Order: sequence, then structure tokens, then C-alpha cells
Amino acid sequence: MSALATPARALAIGAHPDDIEFGAGATLARWAAAGCVVSHLVCTDGSKGSWDADQDTAQLVALRQVEQRAAARALGGTGEVAFLGWPDGELDSGVHQRWQVAYWIRRLRPDVVLGHDPWKRYRLHPDHRHAGFLTVDGVVAARDPHYFPEQGLAPHRPAAILLFEADEPDHVEPAGEGDVARKLAALEAHASQLRSTMQVEVGTPGADAQLAAFRARVRDELASDGARSGVPLGEAFKLLDDL
Repeated sequence: MSALATPARALAIGAHPDDIEFGAGATLARWAAAGCVVSHLVCTDGSKGSWDADQDTAQLVALRQVEQRAAARALGGTGEVAFLGWPDGELDSGVHQRWQVAYWIRRLRPDVVLGHDPWKRYRLHPDHRHAGFLTVDGVVAARDPHYFPEQGLAPHRPAAILLFEADEPDHVEPAGEGDVARKLAALEAHASQLRSTMQVEVGTPGADAQLAAFRARVRDELASDGARSGVPLGEAFKLLDDL
């Protein structure tokens, strides 16, 4: 389970703003620091990502795009940050969505594509399932010339896919302390999600302790993943490299 060589270009595909940072933030930070051009592709608009029933959803969509761009910068990303804009909770893995993902793979020509594991058992959120299928289906479409020739882009075959949230992880990318710090900074750039996803009640007396607990949970997960391959900290994936 040795680490992959740092790719020249990587494309991470997530269902929602913040999913990529949770699943692969430390890996992307390490690669970016080594010169990899890291790009983000977010499939939904994040419009349902609030517990406030009175939240203006158009404002939330705009805010989450700002947050996602800030998170990409926090990781050191220098590539594209693109949004497909499908309504949160209503993503499908149909042919049109596959066309979109294949377009970005062909346009950005990543050596490694990262995304959700669509085969994870008992996964609750449909957007994660569909985004995972779009990742693998999009790679197949992007690599073969008779898929979507009207795009006018040359086919592209990545060298590997790394699936995060993996049902059966078999690969670990190590993470250093700086990578962990950048992952946490990127996650915390998604400030609109502090309450719902990170259980931090901003502005309350317990907020500092809650934020510390969130950081500890992230670090504990990195330690657990790293232990799979004998490193102190890491992120676990399912590796597909026969593409």
C-alpha cells in the first residue's frame, strides 16, 4: 500500500461543498505542496445544507461556492473549482451528468481522479452514491473516443482513481502535520456547515470546546486510517488503477 507518486494533476469530485475536504483534504494538500495542480468539481449546489428553515437558499448557494473556493485555496489548490449546480438532494447519475463529468476530466486531464465510493454499503445520502457513480462512469466515458465526440475534446485516461469513504479500503496516502493543518483549515472554511456538520454552535460559550472536539475527531480518523499501513496519520481509499 505504498503512496502514489505525486501526480502532475488531480481532480477531486464531490457531491457537495466540503465532501472533498472530508474525504481527501490531507492527500490533496500534500500533493499541492509538492507541485500538483489540484482541481475540485462539486456536483450539487449545497442548497439544502442548513438547519435553518428560514435560510435564503439562493444566498446559501452563493455562500457555499465562496466557501468551497476558500477551502481549495486552504489546501493549496491552484486548479479549477467547478460546480455542476444540480439541486442538493436531487443529483442523478444519468447520461447528461456523465457527459458533464467526462467533459471536465477531458478538459483538465488529471492523472488521478478522486471521488466517493459508490459501492459503500448502507450509504444514506443519495447524492454521495450518485456522485460516486458519476466519478467512475465519467472516467470510462472520458477515456473512450466514441463517448460524447461532440465535446470536441481529446479522450483522456487517468492513471488511477482513489475512492474515499471506501467500503473496502486497500490504499493509504500518508499525511504529515502540515497536511492535517491544511485539511482542518479547509474544512473550517465551510463556515456555513459548522453547526450542522461539525456540531459547533458558533457564538455560544461551548463553541471553542466543540471546535476542538471536531478537530480531534478528524485527527482520530486520520490516525485510524494511517494505522492500516503503519503510518501515524493518513487517508484511506479504494484504489482503482486498471483503467
